Amino acid sequence: MRKTFKTLLLALPLCLAALSAQAADSAAGRWKTIDDKTGKVKSIVEISQAANGTLTGKVVEILHSDKGPNPVCDGCEGPNKNKPVKGMTILWNLKSDGGSKWSGGTILDPANGKTYKSKMELQTGGTKLDVAGCIAFICRTQTWVRE
Repeated sequence: MRKTFKTLLLALPLCLAALSAQAADSAAGRWKTIDDKTGKVKSIVEISQAANGTLTGKVVEILHSDKGPNPVCDGCEGPNKNKPVKGMTILWNLKSDGGSKWSGGTILDPANGKTYKSKMELQTGGTKLDVAGCIAFICRTQTWVRE
């Protein structure tokens, strides 16, 4: 009995290390969005993984906006027109390219209401995420920081 208990005690740190390494390989979680022009933290986006493996991101908190504390997407068209940015899905349909890269998705810039093709890559260690919005082969990238 003691031997089994000691074995379990020794195995526990290994299991915890494996779980944290697996979490570091996932983009799911809460991320601080950092404006690539000003360097200011703008919002918190929560990325979640659907059953089919695609990733979706939703704005859960506004930290800084030029349009005040409760901005709306006045440049958006369709169902997002004049809707609050807080609670809005701005990233969807990203598919894994294997490992720490995702592509084939769409990202919405709530500041201007435009959508772009999107891709992202988790940096080593899992604490930073490079998120890009692209038109053709020209991309604009922001580095988000895990909260």
